[in-house]
Amino acid sequence: MEAGAPRLSRAERTSRRKRLVRLAERLPETKANLQAGHLHMSLEVRGKRFGWMLDDHQGDGRLALNCKGPPGANKMLVSANPELFHLPRYLWHRGWIGAWLDIDTVDWDAVDAVLVDAWRMTAPRALVKQQL
Repeated sequence: MEAGAPRLSRAERTSRRKRLVRLAERLPETKANLQAGHLHMSLEVRGKRFGWMLDDHQGDGRLALNCKGPPGANKMLVSANPELFHLPRYLWHRGWIGAWLDIDTVDWDAVDAVLVDAWRMTAPRALVKQQL
């Protein structure tokens, strides 16, 4: 576990995972696919990935959402709210946004907004138009 990583009970960890899945799967044609042998979930629309829910990624002990974002948004969000947002390892330079889901108080509205933006960037245009 990463030094200083928040600790959640198993029940709270499960509750937050389920909440994220509910947020994601309310978006048209979205699936949260559990990765074999991991607690990670791929968030996909029509088979195209727009995010990851990571649980204890590489032993860091954290619960996080990493998803696509528009250029420059990730650094802006981290500057505005560094407790919630972070630059995800390996993907930040491609504009991906990280959100910690294991902090004391998660701003679920902010998480939802990031998730919706990632979905809109990935979903086919016709599907996005239907959703608007």
